[in-house]
Amino acid sequence: MEARTVGIIGGGQLGRMLIEVANRLNIDTVILDAPNSPAKQISNSIKHIDGSFTNAEDLKKLSEICDVMTFEIEHVNVESLKNNTSNTKIYPSIATIELIKDKLIQKQHLIQNGIDVAESIPVASFDKETLLETGSKLGFPFMMKTRTLGYDGRGNFVVKNTESIDQLLKNDPNLKTQSLYAEKWAPFTKELAVMVVRSINNKVYSYPTVETVHVDNICHTCYAPARVDENVQSKARLLAEKTIQSLPSESVGVFGVELFYLENGELLVNEIAPRPHNSGHYTINACIVSQFEAHLRAILGLPLPEGFTSMTTNITNCIMLNVLGKATDKKDEEKLLYENTLNTPGASLYLYGKESRPKRKLGHINIVGNSMQECEAKLQYILGQSTENTTNKKSPEVGIIMGSDSDLPVMSQACKILERFDVPFEVTIVSAHRTPQRMFTYAHDAHQRGIKVIIAGAGGAAHLPGMVAAMTPLPVIGVPVKGSTLDGVDSLYSIVQMPRGIPVASVAINNSTNAAILAVRMLGISNPKYIADMKSFMEVQEEEVIQKAAILEKDGYEEYLHNYKK
Repeated sequence: MEARTVGIIGGGQLGRMLIEVANRLNIDTVILDAPNSPAKQISNSIKHIDGSFTNAEDLKKLSEICDVMTFEIEHVNVESLKNNTSNTKIYPSIATIELIKDKLIQKQHLIQNGIDVAESIPVASFDKETLLETGSKLGFPFMMKTRTLGYDGRGNFVVKNTESIDQLLKNDPNLKTQSLYAEKWAPFTKELAVMVVRSINNKVYSYPTVETVHVDNICHTCYAPARVDENVQSKARLLAEKTIQSLPSESVGVFGVELFYLENGELLVNEIAPRPHNSGHYTINACIVSQFEAHLRAILGLPLPEGFTSMTTNITNCIMLNVLGKATDKKDEEKLLYENTLNTPGASLYLYGKESRPKRKLGHINIVGNSMQECEAKLQYILGQSTENTTNKKSPEVGIIMGSDSDLPVMSQACKILERFDVPFEVTIVSAHRTPQRMFTYAHDAHQRGIKVIIAGAGGAAHLPGMVAAMTPLPVIGVPVKGSTLDGVDSLYSIVQMPRGIPVASVAINNSTNAAILAVRMLGISNPKYIADMKSFMEVQEEEVIQKAAILEKDGYEEYLHNYKK
């Protein structure tokens, strides 16, 4: 398919996953890294170069035998790449790598381009006087970071107060030889990330916003989509796209943009990674095109079709779990983690071919489900936090709610229909008048939990279906419940007389059976099983009527009525 050779600078786990895609697409690759690096383990080409991505001669060799060079790590010898005289294209550009590699220069670039970041200043020297002066400028606590070579929390230090300065100077004397900068403390509530693809034509595309959870400064889990309001998700994507658009020309490929979501609702860009990123591993199983395939497509100018960054379905959720090495006396925990993963539907294990060491990234696990609730249940089992494997239990697709338990005899008929069609559902009481906050939470969160249709039963004023419909993007089916005063006509009128833009599908008074049947038909739009089951249900109904007609025609009406009364 592709005649050009791609040179990959670095052969770690990111290179390994690039190779997996390249092999599938018949893209020839050459890796520059140490022998038996993770990427080389799955590619036996004799063209691979055993060497270092910081060595000028090794980089020159790579440039001479490939058409396009790219990075799986940014800590490279930039000066030697600048002196490259071959015609080999380098993506992202050397100027981009140079800008991003130095985190202070990166921050200054973002500030110059109107992108919100935490205030950052250079630290001239690693001594008490300088750190006290820095604290007076930025306030305590503040972050001190190395300008280069930092990753997974390495090179990041929290300076809590004046007393902690002496301890830092004592514990980390090697920082005297490092280039440092300080960053104003960002009071974030969540850490978010967005993978952005920039094409050769300078178009940008963003993947869904995700939430990353860190333990001991190392990414532990990644939730896709992020567990924040959809407006925040959209703002994060726009900010990430703006960030990557600000980079120099020929900034082609995949970029990871890390963000802080602050207590006041603002978003700050934390930093950029000029390559595939840990927070994008979920895309392998959850998105139409993975970050690794998107990177190769971008740097080779291959098609990037509409919607390629989308989740595979509109209900796909995913949790990525990093697999870290355990201490020697806890190796059994690693084995149990792998076994639990392989025993979990929708979970995929990716190991990187690394020797196990404490806190070393050995691999990752992608857990896919139809709701975040389903993914979280699977995660608990995989981590051994739940002894019962509940992963085969289906997440509810239909929510049945009612304003009072007095409505349950009517609404129970909907439950029976859904059970007949093997549709997972939940049933609860949500009163529009007595529990308004509970109603708001239920309506607002239902679609995020994987609910696809809501059946709401209500009598009297019957405000529940309409109020829920006003707060959820899901279809709502209203069931008017017969009351003691107006026989349910009041409920029917209340449910059907909704203002434009707030639709509620209404069924007959007390007819929750039809509400459930309608819900199954709605679900059948995206699930062929429900369509097939509904056709069978209709055929059974038809056969019942035909049989009754035959008996009536044969026996006559009087005998039929006589037998019917029995």
